[in-house]
Amino acid sequence: STLESAVVRYCKTWGVLTYKFVSPSNRGVPDRIFIGAHGDVAFLELKAPGKEPTPLQLHNIEKFKVRGVAIDCADNLATCQNFIHTNVINGPKARKSER
Repeated sequence: STLESAVVRYCKTWGVLTYKFVSPSNRGVPDRIFIGAHGDVAFLELKAPGKEPTPLQLHNIEKFKVRGVAIDCADNLATCQNFIHTNVINGPKARKSER
């Protein structure tokens, strides 16, 4: 998708590793995994503008969140960039390493 391509380009400019997350035996997993320079990991479900996550996707997002995993759903580049910057580029491990 156009959004996914833009997110991948954004990650490359910041040195963030990003991979398409596919789990063949588990439907509804998030689309992308992100790994920052200091080991911060986050997941994003990418949606077309105005589209909502499915009930199964929402259920899986909640399963990740209760385990303390940084995960969200986004349908635009600005939201994706903010999420990646907050949780991966300047995530907990990155902030800890600056001290």
